[in-house]
Amino acid sequence: TAKAIATPHDSLSDREYQIMRMIASGKTVKEIGEELSLSVKTVSTYRSRILNKMRLKGNAELTRYAIDNKLVT
Repeated sequence: TAKAIATPHDSLSDREYQIMRMIASGKTVKEIGEELSLSVKTVSTYRSRILNKMRLKGNAELTRYAIDNKLVT
């Protein structure tokens, strides 16, 4: 069942959502890669995909979005 109003982050996969939250909480691509055992290139690809799907321009907008929607503390 679809929600009445889908939020931009609803389109993210579980992994994308996890990485989006890590970026929003201030982690670097390198730190995320080390924590999740992914290459920097892979994390960067996820980041691009997340920004695309959510129609955001960069980490600052992503962080603002995550805070506004209480996705990070």
